[in-house]
Amino acid sequence: MPLFTPIGGGGIGKATVTSTTGSPTIDTSSRAGKTIYKFTGSGSITVGTAGTAEILVIGGGGGGNDSQQGGGGAGGYVYDTEALLKSGTLTVTIGAGGTPYDRTSNYVQPTNGNASQIGNLVALGGGAGGNYGSSYAMFGQNGGSGGAGGFQNVIGYGQCGQGNNGGLSNAGSNTGAGGGGAGANGSNPPGGTTGGDGGVGLANSITGTSTYYAGGGGGFTNAYTSTVPSGGNGGGGAGGSRSVDPGSGSANTGGGGGAGTWNRVTAGSGGSGYVVVVIG
Repeated sequence: MPLFTPIGGGGIGKATVTSTTGSPTIDTSSRAGKTIYKFTGSGSITVGTAGTAEILVIGGGGGGNDSQQGGGGAGGYVYDTEALLKSGTLTVTIGAGGTPYDRTSNYVQPTNGNASQIGNLVALGGGAGGNYGSSYAMFGQNGGSGGAGGFQNVIGYGQCGQGNNGGLSNAGSNTGAGGGGAGANGSNPPGGTTGGDGGVGLANSITGTSTYYAGGGGGFTNAYTSTVPSGGNGGGGAGGSRSVDPGSGSANTGGGGGAGTWNRVTAGSGGSGYVVVVIG
């Protein structure tokens, strides 16, 4: 039986909540007349009276890849101002971020982020940084919202309206593209040795403060420089260079991990997801 369904009778009222598990932060002061439940870890929420609620769901970001392959895509972004909640207990799942390319562990490939979910609202995990090897699928096409940074003529595509495409990396210059964000595509390397920036996320004020979520990871710059591609606003990890380690996506933003390594060993991990439920 679906957990989000229309409610019969004379109109739809506001849902009520009787209990939670997983220790969400409960905020009753940031928005007048509203109770905000912020889940940074998995748990549940029990709805006493069926009705509507405002809900934001962010998936885990994808892990970053090696030099010319690209930053991780952002986790999926799903926002519903009038989600219909059926009475009963809803499981809340917070998706973990994807793991990065790791040169120290026999060249382990990066992984996609994991989906976050409450009831039937699902935010997909972001695609890992794209890989060109013939034995590997383009992770970004199989990942969730933010497309991974691509390689040559192959990009990672955003899916289900939850995010945007990654850029195209440049094999000739060993530079990496940015991963896609919720608000924009990841950038291609602009030329020379510089990598592409991660795609920007989207701003949301559900918690009472405007905050960006789901930014893509930055690409790789093939030079000894401290100036590196930026991660997308929304928790995307910055890209790396030959002298700077890439950044990881920020926790509970769904940001993609930055691309890097070359001689820097590992890329950036994806940021974990997030679920916010507003009652009232």
